[in-house]
Amino acid sequence: MTSPESQALPQPIPNADSLPYWNGAREGKLLIRKCKACGAFHFMPRHLCPACWSDQLEWVQAKGTGSVHSYSVIARPPMAAFNASAPYVVALIDLDEGPRMVTNILGDDALSVQIGDRVQVTFEDRGDGAMLPQFKRAAV
Repeated sequence: MTSPESQALPQPIPNADSLPYWNGAREGKLLIRKCKACGAFHFMPRHLCPACWSDQLEWVQAKGTGSVHSYSVIARPPMAAFNASAPYVVALIDLDEGPRMVTNILGDDALSVQIGDRVQVTFEDRGDGAMLPQFKRAAV
């Protein structure tokens, strides 16, 4: 999804732990970590499994589906770069694989979001090939 507003928004700043995640996003893939030792999935990208502390991790492609755990409608953005997007929705999404992630709900019906709504990943173009995983409400 590309809009003039999204082109003006900040781009992600990868680090050593998150670079594969952002590279996957550039390819339209939502990647999460899976522990080879205990099988736990997790998000945010990190070097050790938060369940068992193993460093035996792999990147796997998530289904890109989940449900809204909680959300907030932002009417007064914290930065001028987000003014054109207001009001917008920041949500906690429970991915079907288990991890919870913070994201935005995009789309014409974003402000109608409800707790428990099913969502599907979409990718917001932030310019120069940078893509940001966001979510939209799934068709019922």
